[in-house]
Amino acid sequence: MAASSPAATVGSELPPEPGGSGGPGEGVDEERELLLARLVPASRLKEAVGASLASLCLGPFGGAQRLGTLVDCLVLNYPRGQGPLRCCGCRRFLGEPVTVPCGHTYCRRCLRRELRARCRRCRDWLLPAGGTSTAAAPLRTSVVLNRLAEKWFPGECERARAGTRLEELLTQGRFREALGAVNQALRADSSDLMLRIYRAESYVGLQEYKTAIEDLNFVISKMPNWPEVYFQKGKVLQDSGFVGDALQLFLQCLALDEDFLPAKLEVEKILCDVLSPEKLGESLKESAWNLPHIRNKPFILGSDVTASYCNLQLCPPQSLGGSDVPEPVSGSLNRAQSAHALNSTKDLAKEDGLKRVSSEPLLSGQGKGALLKRKLSFSEQDAVVCEDGRNKHKKQGENTKRDMTLAFGTIPGDLIDVSDFECSLCMRLFFEPVTTPCGHTFCKGCLERCLDHAPQCPLCKESLKEYLASRKYSITELLEELIMKYLSDELFERKRIHAEETAEHSNLTKNVPMFVCTMAYPTVPCPLHVFEPRYRLMIRRSMETGTKQFGMCISDSQNGFADYGCMLQIRNVHFLPDGRSVVDTIGGKRFRVLRRGMKDGYCTADIEYLEDVKVADEELKKLRELHNFVYNQACSWFQNLRNKFRTQILQHFGPMPDREENIQAMPNGPAWCWWLLAVLPVDPRYQLSVLSMMSLKDRLIKIQHILTYFSREQSK
Repeated sequence: MAASSPAATVGSELPPEPGGSGGPGEGVDEERELLLARLVPASRLKEAVGASLASLCLGPFGGAQRLGTLVDCLVLNYPRGQGPLRCCGCRRFLGEPVTVPCGHTYCRRCLRRELRARCRRCRDWLLPAGGTSTAAAPLRTSVVLNRLAEKWFPGECERARAGTRLEELLTQGRFREALGAVNQALRADSSDLMLRIYRAESYVGLQEYKTAIEDLNFVISKMPNWPEVYFQKGKVLQDSGFVGDALQLFLQCLALDEDFLPAKLEVEKILCDVLSPEKLGESLKESAWNLPHIRNKPFILGSDVTASYCNLQLCPPQSLGGSDVPEPVSGSLNRAQSAHALNSTKDLAKEDGLKRVSSEPLLSGQGKGALLKRKLSFSEQDAVVCEDGRNKHKKQGENTKRDMTLAFGTIPGDLIDVSDFECSLCMRLFFEPVTTPCGHTFCKGCLERCLDHAPQCPLCKESLKEYLASRKYSITELLEELIMKYLSDELFERKRIHAEETAEHSNLTKNVPMFVCTMAYPTVPCPLHVFEPRYRLMIRRSMETGTKQFGMCISDSQNGFADYGCMLQIRNVHFLPDGRSVVDTIGGKRFRVLRRGMKDGYCTADIEYLEDVKVADEELKKLRELHNFVYNQACSWFQNLRNKFRTQILQHFGPMPDREENIQAMPNGPAWCWWLLAVLPVDPRYQLSVLSMMSLKDRLIKIQHILTYFSREQSK
């Protein structure tokens, strides 16, 4: 049902009627695009290039923009890192995947620690209300992606769960217990860098800062572009009192990832503390930045700048105080001794950041060669963990217990099953998959139809009122990429079926959707309040197909709806938080119903459009005289209305259209006739009889009779 509401002022042009023919080569170009679209997935790069070259030989490709499908194929097959299931944040295995509102997927660890304020891919906010806290929005694991991860990579999933247990121990302050669990895990798998991060956090909790630095240096040597490692290392130095060195590491972290939220907060705290009025004078007086040999040197970020404090003999605070240990400075930048060590010109070793290799003032040629060999060889070695948790080195070439590339880089063909990618509502392959805040995934169209009836998840019945209000149904990109890559043929068939359904919905003569509600007239605004699920679906389909049109008829007790009606053109749709909408439409062509039908709960009809029969010569002269007389009569009646009624009509329908010079120019006749018919308080059946007339003369006579009757009533 619909009710009148103030019409919106947004206008749009009528789209061209479907069925128009294109250029002579349009059909051939479409066939080429369809062929390439089928070759894009499944890593068929060679076939896609071959199809493009073959098409170029047959004829022009219509410009460089027509190669977009081939470009998509190249992008899809470009190396992106290890494995199909990777976190958008840390680029590691997607353990316990959580899909955020923008459609990208992160591991639970990245979101739980609030490492980022914005999405790394699209820069949309990850946290609710502009990034305040995740407490108000619990992190729900994506059911479909988690099921795929468990099926394809059970070992990696178990490691992710072990990491969750370690985080719980660290959160509870059980550092000794966490350290024992990490060492045990490292003995089983020494190549897991995440375990070294956890071990470093355990050492920090036990105030063994030097050992924590050793683990973090090893991780940096293996993954120098991992922002979190620099942040963790900066935190260790900050806790040790070396605030200036920590600041540089936080900046290094932000240089790699400018949206790394914890690093931003730490930099803000340090600068706020350093620039406080009571400490600014002291810091400027004693800061190492004022020393001549440092002030003229460039600010360097990277592994070289971190090498100096790697060999500082960091100890628990109670043991600090030896003359060989630089004095930590709390609340300001490190003093000259720390800064001098940071910018030292001596060659420092990269061997896990443990020792200063330039302790001898001079080295012989043989010594230099041995030193260089030792420094280079370490980067090619793996580490083996001993019983005490310290590192030993193993020669290159020895096998570890697992190969990271094979672990989650390839998927056996027998593990790829199309049933794992089926929507639980339509039981077909996902098309435009979207993931709800509760973690369930559906086709976008299927979910929208369910939300038309109730704002809750179709599976778990959790409330989705906020999700519905935002109307941000972002496609789950990772799931769509997996379908494109591993189920290309099934996706091609799914798209073909969807295209056929869309073409059926976009036909404006066959199975045209019908809104059974009120009278509508050509050129007259008709605002609608849409709240029934069937009409929500109908309006959405009209928008998605691009026609933005549907028919409007009044109800009929025998046939369901009247034999005549008017097409409505959607100008604007304003969605309300609960799913209802206010639709601003304007009348278009008139039509006669030929055949009635039903589609997904709303009425449809095969129709033919109506046009006025044109006259000429003497008949046209008489018609123009009648037109002018009735127009003047209409203006007189409207001006004699009470101010209250006249104001209401103007607010709802706008001013009366001006008289037209060529009264037969439009297929529906002069616009003022329809405006007047809409505002006159006449029975809808009588209005329907006027709407169905194909003679302008008969329509004017009918309107004249109505105006004569109401003019008499006004005179009384």
